[in-house]
Amino acid sequence: MDHRSDVREFLSTRRARLTPDQAGLPAYRGHRRVPGLRREEVALLSGVSVDYYTRLERGDLGGVSDSVLDSLARALQLDEAETAHLFDLARTANASPIARKPRKRAETLRPSIQRLLDAVTEAPAIVRNSYFDYVGANRLGRALYAPVFADPAPNSARFAFLNPAAREFYPDWDKNTQELVAAMRSEAGRNPYDKRLSDLVGELSTRSDRFRTLWAAHNVRFHRSGTKRLHHPVVGDLELDYEAFELPADPGLHLSTYTAEPGTPSADALRLLASWAADAPEMRPEAAAREP
Repeated sequence: MDHRSDVREFLSTRRARLTPDQAGLPAYRGHRRVPGLRREEVALLSGVSVDYYTRLERGDLGGVSDSVLDSLARALQLDEAETAHLFDLARTANASPIARKPRKRAETLRPSIQRLLDAVTEAPAIVRNSYFDYVGANRLGRALYAPVFADPAPNSARFAFLNPAAREFYPDWDKNTQELVAAMRSEAGRNPYDKRLSDLVGELSTRSDRFRTLWAAHNVRFHRSGTKRLHHPVVGDLELDYEAFELPADPGLHLSTYTAEPGTPSADALRLLASWAADAPEMRPEAAAREP
């Protein structure tokens, strides 16, 4: 991944989405050659010179202070995830050669975490690593994501973009893939020298037009909570609330749990899924297709 290009594209795409009216600037008459703010307008809002901002947008964040980054984030109306990403990009630009080694990330599950997962019996729970591999789950989590776990090396990104079954499994496939790539962008910003992550991005960029388009948008987001709709091959449609947690003792691992609102069809479907999971330990999609 080209760091200067990432900085350039991130800043220019954030600038392009803001209009003068949104930024509280007077709207001048006449044709504007850019869809959003001009560089000089961002510089004015940030309290820096046009030449200095131009240098930043050309990809040079070397030596930039936190106060300037804060001002730039306010000027571009960045949200929390975007602000964190901007600081990650600056941290990379100012890192020493020694600091540019990939950060150590956990890739596998400790037995105690698997025991914790197994202790959760009424809600699906899964753990992924920084490469979007599913490295652990409880029985209900494995049942919920049976089409993904059908692969010997389940990976949510490869499934979403390379497996035709993903479009049926995710009714909101367009939205889900946008959020997935935005989460991957955030991960790449935090650990830009990780070759394995870069290889995954390269693979998906080569094999999926959709991924390549979304990656070029430079959107970022935190994967913390929300609602996910799934069409399960056994129990049908599910609408579940998810909560995602980082595991501090295992950098790079994220635990996600899924619950349904009581009294809803999704709650009934989740109970049916638990019953099916108890009788079908392998939980393969081909087995699911034969279920009555």
